[in-house]
Amino acid sequence: MIIATNVTKQFGKLTALDNVSLSFNKGQCISLTGPNGSGKTTLIKCLLGMVVPDSGFITFNQQNILHHWQYRSAIGYMPQIGRYPENMTIAQVFDMMKDIRKSKTGLDEELIHKFKLQEISGKKMRTLSGGTRQKVSAALAFLFNPEVLILDEPTAGLDPLSTELLKDKIRLEKEKGKLILITSHILSDLDDLVTEVIYMQEGALRFHKSLEQLKQDTGQTRLSRAIAQVMKTN
Repeated sequence: MIIATNVTKQFGKLTALDNVSLSFNKGQCISLTGPNGSGKTTLIKCLLGMVVPDSGFITFNQQNILHHWQYRSAIGYMPQIGRYPENMTIAQVFDMMKDIRKSKTGLDEELIHKFKLQEISGKKMRTLSGGTRQKVSAALAFLFNPEVLILDEPTAGLDPLSTELLKDKIRLEKEKGKLILITSHILSDLDDLVTEVIYMQEGALRFHKSLEQLKQDTGQTRLSRAIAQVMKTN
């Protein structure tokens, strides 16, 4: 579905991505992990077309994304920190995104209702707590029923109930055959979601393997402990 081939990106003397090749397939929930500065954010920005690689290329459904920008409509993106017009209400933000996407039918509004955002839709974005902003970002990511979901630290700032509601939604979309890519430092939240793990360090891909294989290789039963052992070894 998405294939990155020999992707390299430098910012001055810093090599953010070093000849990275990866494939992401439908029906997988993939954890993208690694230390701070490992290249995770740059990789996500390349997948979204926000950063253009210096060399290598990325294809979406066998088309080079450099020449077929329309692929973005098939992706739902939840940023780590959602930035919205501060004077807009929650309802106005959703309406704005519907206008931008030119889509007002076939919408997936489950999280809007699960998070009860319709009850506070008149509140302005500047008045919202960090957790409520996260709920807005999550609901927007799923709203247009995308084939691919890229979620950056999705549970950060969410209360336990909201975290479980979001995890249930992720699980449901995975069962529908969608591709879900998650970056998170709260690995304990991902144990019952993730099917594959990508580990990056210093801009390079260290491994891409199934969660079960990672557990066998490390002798650990939890993702957080397995990754901790990998980081300690490296």
